[in-house]
Amino acid sequence: MAAQMDDGFRDTIGTIDEEGKRSWLYPKKPSGKFYKYRKLVSYFLLAALFLSPFIKINGNQFLMFNVLERRFNIFGFPFWPQDFHLFVISMIIGVVFVALFTVAFGRIFCGWMCPQTIFLEMVFRRIEYAIEGDRNAQMKLDRMEWNAEKIRKKALKWTIFFIISFAIANVFLAYLVGSDKLIAMVQDGPLEHWGNLIALLIFTGVFYFIFAWFREQVCIIACPYGRLQGVLLDNKSVIVAYDHVRGEAEAGRGRIVKGEDRVASGKGDCIDCKLCVHVCPTGIDIRNGTQLECTNCTACIDECNTVMEKVGLPKGLIRYTSEDEITKKEKFKFTARMKGYSAVLLILLGIFTGMLFLRNDVEATVLRLPGQLYEHKGENISNVFTYKIVNKTAKPFNNVYFKLVKPQGVVKMVGNDTFTIEREGLAEGTLFIEINPAYLDGDKTKITLQVYDGDKVIETETTTFLAPRTFN
Repeated sequence: MAAQMDDGFRDTIGTIDEEGKRSWLYPKKPSGKFYKYRKLVSYFLLAALFLSPFIKINGNQFLMFNVLERRFNIFGFPFWPQDFHLFVISMIIGVVFVALFTVAFGRIFCGWMCPQTIFLEMVFRRIEYAIEGDRNAQMKLDRMEWNAEKIRKKALKWTIFFIISFAIANVFLAYLVGSDKLIAMVQDGPLEHWGNLIALLIFTGVFYFIFAWFREQVCIIACPYGRLQGVLLDNKSVIVAYDHVRGEAEAGRGRIVKGEDRVASGKGDCIDCKLCVHVCPTGIDIRNGTQLECTNCTACIDECNTVMEKVGLPKGLIRYTSEDEITKKEKFKFTARMKGYSAVLLILLGIFTGMLFLRNDVEATVLRLPGQLYEHKGENISNVFTYKIVNKTAKPFNNVYFKLVKPQGVVKMVGNDTFTIEREGLAEGTLFIEINPAYLDGDKTKITLQVYDGDKVIETETTTFLAPRTFN
């Protein structure tokens, strides 16, 4: 029993051998109730991932993160650099939600919703199982010398992996530059877009490297979320856990011996078949307790339940549970920490919702031209301004002009008196404002401009007008 409870596993990583070299994992192909549910969730999320850049709502791409042009679409709503505060708040909401979910239910996001896990387990490894076979067949193939069979299987697998990586890179590019631009680049041909083709091949190489070789190391080494578990989880968090009280009993775990009375011998329900270890995609032994490598993928639950059913023991030796439920038989409770995270999340959601409703469809900025003071134009004082108008909507404004509301004065455009702003477009230019000194408050006067599209006011902007100090 003491040897089985040795904490030495915490000093090593399951994918590194004693010499410090990579120990390649050959996870057994999972099966069972939870795996079927995971497949349904994964295929839904994969469909959403591949279709989202090509779905349009009111002419806006459903999801787009164009960092280069600083344009973002989230659920069909366009966001511009002027809306960056909304984007930041939405990201904070996402972090708080993940933190709350982790406090309550552990690292379930990693096993069920993370793109890395979904692509690796539900796409690439399933292809690997189809071509090379299950765990034992893969190990045998890798030990085999290079012959016609091995070359054929490896070449087929690597070719399919590259094609899928290339498809993922294209979808990724659609999120970055927009699906319309991506389709246009495909129609133009690669010779017209060498830079984009090189970027696409780089992304393809990155995805191929991750899913063909780096694999579970992303979750173990690169992803910071596993480290966050240490501060977010507690004994009340519901996680994938091994019931050590039932599994070890008094005499510890042990294999089934024919004719043995396990109750009389004091052995636990764990028969030490190690199938929970063989099926684990990160190579850990769940019986050692909560570990940062565990992604809560439930593969060990399905495998253990299958074994328990075969040997006539109750299912649930490995299950979704908390440490307090295992040791103290305490049911799940909504703790004070969960309530605190929930309160913060509700406040942030309220703020975000209010900002969305207060968000303008048009953003106008009018500023005095740097380095310019004022000019005398007959009886009037004139200032020169630059303007920038952002149209955040999916419809164009065809008859845009400025009108000075307060105080009385005249707006003179440089160029045409009216202009057009395309959908999700930007208009920039210069204008002069002339005001009679009688309507000015002093050397600095706040003035109000309204932006019209035809007869409709689409935005109101205030700025400062300069004048001499000598007039009354």
